[in-house]
Amino acid sequence: MSHLLIRSPKHCANKQGFNVNKFNKKLFYAFSTFFISILSLVFLIWLILRPSKPEFFLREADIYQLNLSGPHLLNSSIQITLVSKNPNKKVGVFYDQLQVYASYKGQQITIDESLPPFYQGHEDSNLLSASLMGTGLPVAPSFGYEVGRDQTAGKLVLSLKVNGRLRWKVGTWVSGRYRFNVDCVTIMAFGPNVGSGPLSSKQGSQCSTTV
Repeated sequence: MSHLLIRSPKHCANKQGFNVNKFNKKLFYAFSTFFISILSLVFLIWLILRPSKPEFFLREADIYQLNLSGPHLLNSSIQITLVSKNPNKKVGVFYDQLQVYASYKGQQITIDESLPPFYQGHEDSNLLSASLMGTGLPVAPSFGYEVGRDQTAGKLVLSLKVNGRLRWKVGTWVSGRYRFNVDCVTIMAFGPNVGSGPLSSKQGSQCSTTV
């Protein structure tokens, strides 16, 4: 007598569900492998082309106004010219945000000035100019004393700060945003023997950059 094998509907459903689950797992593993491979490739390219941080130089700084309008309120007017350089041969830089201000003895003496965003190609340089102003800015009670002491010493040390965000560009790939900070220091002749006109520094100085 022959035996007829009859599968119950429940048994068929279980087998079909097992095949679907197995297919989904294979699809997930294939997608994961592909995604990890892409990330590894991008990371490898990043290691090979690891970008050097941008370089900034203070080309010129002129102080037209720096005086107290009240006991602890400052009016200031400063003009600066910076040079921005991308030292990378294969990496471009998008500057999405740039904020510039001046400080003296650790005190901010102008409001933040925004510079327009721009793209900097491989080994390119750009000239950046900013007019920094301050009206009635609060300063420490010792501000006037510090300025007077520097005038007696014959020199004034001014700091220029740049804060912003940038993105790296390698081929068609563009990175996420990174914060960067630039600190420039210049020393100006300052004293009773200095002629009329703005306090100026045209000797130029390299700035420190952190990303």
